[in-house]
Amino acid sequence: MDKKRVYKVVLTGGPCGGKTTGQSRLCTFFENLGWKVFRVPETATVLLSGGVKFSELTKEEAYKFQENLIKTMIQIENTYFELGQVCKRNCLIICDRGVMDASAYLTKAHWEKMMSANSWNPIELRDNRYNQILHLVSAANGAEEFYTIEDHACRSEGVELARDLDYKSAAAWIGHPYFDVIDNSTDFETKMNRLIESVCQKLGIDVGDRLKTTSRKLKFLVAGPLPPDTEFPAFQDFDVVHHYLQSSGPKVQARLRKRGQKNHWSYIHTIRRPHLHGQSVEVKTQLTQRDYMNLLTQRDNAHFTIFKKRRCFLVNNQYFQLDIYKEPSHPRCKGLILLETYSSLTGDALNSCLPKFLNIVKNVTGDPDYSMFNLSLREDWSNSKKFCHSLHDEGDAIEKKTNGVSLSIVNGKFRYTRYLIKAIGYKLKAKLLIKRILNCKIVLPSNFTVK
Repeated sequence: MDKKRVYKVVLTGGPCGGKTTGQSRLCTFFENLGWKVFRVPETATVLLSGGVKFSELTKEEAYKFQENLIKTMIQIENTYFELGQVCKRNCLIICDRGVMDASAYLTKAHWEKMMSANSWNPIELRDNRYNQILHLVSAANGAEEFYTIEDHACRSEGVELARDLDYKSAAAWIGHPYFDVIDNSTDFETKMNRLIESVCQKLGIDVGDRLKTTSRKLKFLVAGPLPPDTEFPAFQDFDVVHHYLQSSGPKVQARLRKRGQKNHWSYIHTIRRPHLHGQSVEVKTQLTQRDYMNLLTQRDNAHFTIFKKRRCFLVNNQYFQLDIYKEPSHPRCKGLILLETYSSLTGDALNSCLPKFLNIVKNVTGDPDYSMFNLSLREDWSNSKKFCHSLHDEGDAIEKKTNGVSLSIVNGKFRYTRYLIKAIGYKLKAKLLIKRILNCKIVLPSNFTVK
């Protein structure tokens, strides 16, 4: 029997780098693998939310604040580290920033004075304390269009200050044996996949092609009844509840997800902005039960609550999620079973990796009839103005990436997106883009013509 593992990672980086969403994605990914995941809250946010304004502190006050912040952080982290040691399952502990981040806010002289006064040393605080450091580069450095402070109550940094803090927070961790930088050379979704892939590589977890940049979300309709549990490989079952919330605009989708086993729950708040600078941007935030209950008061009565049983399993190193819709629900969801995976495979190669023990009816990737947003609508689709015809905002568009540019084919129409790669500071002309895509021999829909 393999020895139980406790793996401690730090998510660091400047403001608006994706740490909150990254923490949520890592949590979901490893929970689906059967790991226990602990999320250590960001100590600075806890303290600053109590009325402290760092910009108003004197040098002496700032020094004492950082010293006490580190002491508090160490104690909070130790609580989770000890829980990890006694946990009977493999355990991932995600720290929202780590001890060394405090040095980014102090002069070198003050930092060395603090280390000496407390008998601290960088080997213990940096190298031995954590297994891996993941620096998520701020959007202020390479993805300026997406930099914002509106969704963070304790954030007030401008772009230039954010860049400076991003550099300093990276410099604080230089020397750690497993220090990975996740930059903005790709779109945000791929950035999150690179984050997960980096952790899996260090742990030696084979995720197949699920996280490759060419991977895309695939969805299949499955006919029931399902085979008995004994025909499945090892799996984890979760109860999942989705609520759609009232949103701030017609192009914004907001929802809550409650996901758990044996009455132990995790809570996620998702905001999807389908067409922000040409990209579909999704922000996921981990919630407490109290925050979840408060947000439930904003539920959108135009949507049914969605109840599912989600079964997660691996087949030939390919990761699958089987969503089994449960009642109460709209009649259109009765008996509905959908299989989802991420893969870069196509054709026979894709079909050969699908679970043979399931009765897969057809590939419904990109079909709006199987969008959860549409499935949850109370109104009949023929009469509803809220029906979402384009799945560009559902993450199910077919994409082909070339030279940093993504062209999506949705309902027979081309969409193109400029990816934030420093080597490309301009948008390719549409004709040139189409030519490059066609040179890649992408299979076009039958109703698409190039003039």
